[in-house]
Amino acid sequence: MISRFTAELATAVGTATFGAVVLGGAVEYGIGWDSAGPEPGAFPFYIGAMIVVASGVNAARTVMQRPLAGRVFLDRARFSRIASFFGLAAAFVLLSVYLGLYVATVLYLSAAIWWQGRYRPWVGAVCGITASLFFYFVLEKGFQVPLLKGPIEAMLGIY
Repeated sequence: MISRFTAELATAVGTATFGAVVLGGAVEYGIGWDSAGPEPGAFPFYIGAMIVVASGVNAARTVMQRPLAGRVFLDRARFSRIASFFGLAAAFVLLSVYLGLYVATVLYLSAAIWWQGRYRPWVGAVCGITASLFFYFVLEKGFQVPLLKGPIEAMLGIY
């Protein structure tokens, strides 16, 4: 079980770390002015600084309001829902590599709609197939943007 205080403080630390990385990268490119105007790192530097300051404000507010932040943020039931979401997403990535995006999309949407959405399996299958066909005709045919294909598409001659 994770408390809201812990979650908010961890988020503030995480975003502050991200802002610090942006600051470091900006300094490498230069943050001053030269004869042509601002150097390439000037704008990212200010954005990174705003992220760090906002993260500090969030952390301070979290610490000052600690009694209000004692509620549960993540319990076992919520964790299992999040884990099932990320598990399906990881399976989608792996399936995309080996089976191609079209087949992986059908399988992912079918599973997500069936398991997480609690719809009937045929509804998930119809949605997955429709989405894959939409991607194929819009991206492959319309915009001529090839997507990752697998052995099934090769067997069907879709290349």
